[in-house]
Amino acid sequence: MAAILEEIISHKRIEIESLDAQQIIRSRKTVSFRARLEDAETMAVIGEVKRASPSKGDINIGIKPEEQAAKYVSGGVDAISVLTDKNYFKGSMRDLEAVKCAVGVPVLNKDFIIDERQIDRAYLYGADVILLIVAALDDETLKRLYDYAGTYGLESIVEVHTEEEMERALAISPELIGVNNRDLKTFEVDIANTERLLEKYGDAATHFIAESGIKTEADAVRMRDAGASALLVGETLMRAEQPGATTRALKVPRR
Repeated sequence: MAAILEEIISHKRIEIESLDAQQIIRSRKTVSFRARLEDAETMAVIGEVKRASPSKGDINIGIKPEEQAAKYVSGGVDAISVLTDKNYFKGSMRDLEAVKCAVGVPVLNKDFIIDERQIDRAYLYGADVILLIVAALDDETLKRLYDYAGTYGLESIVEVHTEEEMERALAISPELIGVNNRDLKTFEVDIANTERLLEKYGDAATHFIAESGIKTEADAVRMRDAGASALLVGETLMRAEQPGATTRALKVPRR
């Protein structure tokens, strides 16, 4: 595991010590991202609300998450991802809540989830989908958290970077796998990572989401041709003068 991820997870363990286990009534009906993928005639796009990152520093600090999300929706996004980590991405659970109240598309709580209490919190603040990063979890914890999210009706994107992580992810038969094109050791991004992994592991029973490095329509076409059915796009949309137009350009027809 890369040093920066180890550092983030160490901070996350401290953070969750302050979270209390809660008795939560599972009454809210979540919005399915998987269902949108199955019905989509174009490449699906997850637009990300991200103020900053460890690799890029400040990206767009002054944004109002609900306004940014509305711009994405105007371009036809299929879901919104909200970075809620405070220490490294300058996000918050209030950002997630604000976006959920503003849009009708599925909302992804993108964070470093290592404990059930974080899933409780994600549900309380309006998440429909959570992220589980294989590199941050052992096999037993990955399966336990995946199953626990399902008790809320939450879908999980299981994120991988390498072949070894892909095999670990496929062992729990997830419906959604995110392929992150960023090397955790060097922070370099290469969208060919999705092409390499899906050439070997692509499976029609699984929806693959290409993450990181997608900037242009040509990139979207490459990811579609590799076998991805969705794109997660953060920095490109956060820096775009017209995020809606950029989103529309990425929604290339499905094969």
